[in-house]
Amino acid sequence: MEQVFSYEHLSTFTEEVFIKIGCPQDQARLAATVLLSADLRGIDSHGVARLSGYVRLWEAGRINATPDIRIVHESPSTAVVDGDSGLGLVVAPFAMQVAISKAQTAGTGWVSVRNSNHFGIAGYHAMKALEHDMVGMAMTNASPLVAPTFATERMLGTNPIAVAIPAKEQPPFVADFATTTAANGKLEILQRKQQEAPLGWIQDKVGIPSSNPNELKSGGALLPLGGDREHGSHKGYCLGAIVDIFSAVLSGANYGPWAPPFVSFLPLPPDPVGKGLGHFFGAMRVDAFRPADEFKEHMDTWINRFRSAETVAGQEKVLIPGDPEREMEADRRISGIPLLEPVVKDLGEVAMKFKIDF
Repeated sequence: MEQVFSYEHLSTFTEEVFIKIGCPQDQARLAATVLLSADLRGIDSHGVARLSGYVRLWEAGRINATPDIRIVHESPSTAVVDGDSGLGLVVAPFAMQVAISKAQTAGTGWVSVRNSNHFGIAGYHAMKALEHDMVGMAMTNASPLVAPTFATERMLGTNPIAVAIPAKEQPPFVADFATTTAANGKLEILQRKQQEAPLGWIQDKVGIPSSNPNELKSGGALLPLGGDREHGSHKGYCLGAIVDIFSAVLSGANYGPWAPPFVSFLPLPPDPVGKGLGHFFGAMRVDAFRPADEFKEHMDTWINRFRSAETVAGQEKVLIPGDPEREMEADRRISGIPLLEPVVKDLGEVAMKFKIDF
């Protein structure tokens, strides 16, 4: 069963919750906007379904509602940002703006972040560069739930990568994907729906492929993109490792199995190797390579040619990365955002905790 809520209703409620945990109003509004962008774009696993998780992290003292977010090291085109244990939903936009500002003067800007928390969907942050005729990149490491190829031990997060590229008449190219076959949030959705997971998503604690969406609770692990060695899981493992190194080893955040878990009931790993969670952002000014209008016209040509590619029998058209999310957002802004009953119940409990009308 699902209930449908308007974007405005969920946005107001989410902002009120962030204010209740002590966020300044402007940061609470920003955090709500970033979080709800996932629901609008159909990435339900990373939207308001995670709101109670942020609250629990705050209650556990792992989120600072009034962080002093600052640059701790920089060059003309690079920077390291310390998030002071703030909401990643607030830390990440700050860091992305630093990358954009660097790009405006140096042509490109690269920012690695330490001491942060979960930052919502990577695509939101990468897309901020589009407003400036720039290519945007965003990635983050995450809770260690993924076993490298041939391993049983959980060493990496789902470690997403997002790249946003502007076009002229066509909508922008926006790729936003986990480096695992499926993100953990997809398993959470299957758990709520009481459905099995496809083979290739997870393995049990001894490394045998499983379709049980609760496998992680029994010591199992998510699988890198590809699922197994024969289908290229070593490539997914490499992608996840690159994100981990760029986001955390480069910035001074915790990496690999030391990355802090999103769930508050799990203890932080002993003997940390850094500070908090890490992110990495990039912005590249298109006109640092060729005139922006010329580039965007050619992006239109690229997109149009791919859209017109011959399709497999039974398929309507070739999609461009970002198409499904853009169409979903247009629909949900009008028709509302559907939430599963367990999510509605969870939000109701948050509302009761803070005496907010939901």
